[in-house]
Amino acid sequence: QVQLVESGGGLVQPGGPLRLSCAASGFTFSMYAMRWYRQASGKERELVATISSLSSSTDYAGSVKGRFTISRDNSKNTVYLQMNSLKPEDTAVYYCNALRVSVTYWGKGTLVTVSS
Repeated sequence: QVQLVESGGGLVQPGGPLRLSCAASGFTFSMYAMRWYRQASGKERELVATISSLSSSTDYAGSVKGRFTISRDNSKNTVYLQMNSLKPEDTAVYYCNALRVSVTYWGKGTLVTVSS
């Protein structure tokens, strides 16, 4: 059974850091590109960051570039999103996604709230 389980969300003050994790099981994690998406209330889901299967490349949305870092540990079947200098507009549900050709899996999301 395929599972992607996000964790690490919560309430953080503006300017603070937060680290999200996504634990994968039920598929060959190392063969999949991994992505983090987010969806703010009333808005469409947007792609935040991508990392290739062997960590050889990463890509970021312009709104988070320089503040967020995606990484993965294939020995632990886990992908991370380090978020620094958080802003209120980063408030959203963050979703983990696995992608290989036309096969894709989604987690259920973790809520990040940036507020003082």
